[in-house]
Amino acid sequence: MAKKEGSKMNIAIIHPDLGIGGAERLIVDAAVELASHGHKVHIFTSHHDKSRCFEETLSGIFQVTVYGSFLPRHIFYRLHAVCAYLRCLFVALCVLLGWSSFDVVLADQVSVVVPLLKLKRSSKVVFYCHFPDLLLAKHTTTLRRMYRKPIDFIEEQTTGMADMILVNSNFTASTFANTFKRLNAQGSRPAVLYPAVNIDQFIEPHTYKLNFLSINRFERKKNIDLAVSAFAILCKHKQNLSDVTLTVAGGYDERLKENVEYLEELRSLAEKEGVSDRVNFITSCSTAERNELLSSCLCVLYTPTDEHFGIVPLEAMAAYKPVIACNSGGPVETVKNGVTGYLCEPTPEDFSSAMARFIENPELANRMGAEARNHVVESFSVKTFGQKLNQYLVDVVSSPKED
Repeated sequence: MAKKEGSKMNIAIIHPDLGIGGAERLIVDAAVELASHGHKVHIFTSHHDKSRCFEETLSGIFQVTVYGSFLPRHIFYRLHAVCAYLRCLFVALCVLLGWSSFDVVLADQVSVVVPLLKLKRSSKVVFYCHFPDLLLAKHTTTLRRMYRKPIDFIEEQTTGMADMILVNSNFTASTFANTFKRLNAQGSRPAVLYPAVNIDQFIEPHTYKLNFLSINRFERKKNIDLAVSAFAILCKHKQNLSDVTLTVAGGYDERLKENVEYLEELRSLAEKEGVSDRVNFITSCSTAERNELLSSCLCVLYTPTDEHFGIVPLEAMAAYKPVIACNSGGPVETVKNGVTGYLCEPTPEDFSSAMARFIENPELANRMGAEARNHVVESFSVKTFGQKLNQYLVDVVSSPKED
């Protein structure tokens, strides 16, 4: 029987690693908002470190169950994709065999679980594609291309088996079409559901420090060295900037070799550029600590290029802060150039030039920050996100079953 809009559903969410990051923030927001609509929500994951997670996962608003934490994340720092597939398949298998049917299962990041979940024909499966994984993986050598070929094929095949596909931006939607050409030719058109930010967690700040803030996971693809290099140029070209600082904060997991290596590389870069005494590195700060950093900074630097969406610019703007971001990917859809911040070429010179404008005219940060807050409230609130997601799930559950 079709679900009516006001009906309460039993919803499962499967996510690989419930840590701290943009994808995790979206999953937690989804769970909280769906629970607020009266649905019973249960997150299943292969890893949930209670000392390194979003507070809502501990609040009891929804249940979190861990399966397969004993399975390896890599084999001698290799075969990450295969291990991720095995961990997620194990989670999905436990859900399939150990739990009664859910009205709908929302999965993300790893699509290989979709056909397994669809074995229970009473459940609909929605897949949220943050970005095609095959574009994130390296195909640099013949051996790696051979290794990735079946994985890439499986990704497209299994993604297309979902009852509904959601993506996080128009940029990702166009990338999806260009990457999964077979699905696009078959008429598969993912719907865009923008991630959101909880605007109520931020209050209007009345004071600020001359501090530029970068928030990102410590991964090379986040291009954080751009922030350090731009800050160094700013310090060299502007006089009397002894009180201007840069804070680099973000998700850090000592289990991940890249996190450890990249943090050390960034510290070495700051030392080389002569600004190590004015660059502060903070790893895995809590939500309260992150919000305090946002509240007290002058401006937020967002350095990834071709980012699929990017939740940090939304958080910054919700906190009344302008954003300097690269002129590509998701930020093009969220940051209003010259109004709520600046979209720049991904060069230290261009970023430094934008940073200098706020040093020369601090009132500019206040004016843009107010515009930024209004922009997020109108277009990217968690309430709006929750309403749209709820409607998508109601629609897919109400749609006829496949033969």
